[in-house]
Amino acid sequence: MNKPQFKSYEEFWPYYLSLHSKRGTQLFHTAGLLLGVSLFIVGILTLNWIYIGLALVCGYGFAWTSHFLIEKNNPAAWQFPGWSFLSEFKMAFLVLTRKI
Repeated sequence: MNKPQFKSYEEFWPYYLSLHSKRGTQLFHTAGLLLGVSLFIVGILTLNWIYIGLALVCGYGFAWTSHFLIEKNNPAAWQFPGWSFLSEFKMAFLVLTRKI
């Protein structure tokens, strides 16, 4: 399959949302992001690198699990890591504020 081409983030965002159309996927992503960010902050504050590693495992683990078990597609991060990282925060904000 050919990799989609986007000229801007505004073009990418609807594509990202299309890969996260199910509520369960959105909730798994948001939970993984919140847990991952929390563990990352603990790791920085305690200078314990295990927490930083756990942050990555939790963040990506929750997200990828939701893609494989709920959404049944591949994560956008595999093709667009930068924009997907930004979109993760945007989607979580919209989920937490009940705008999505």
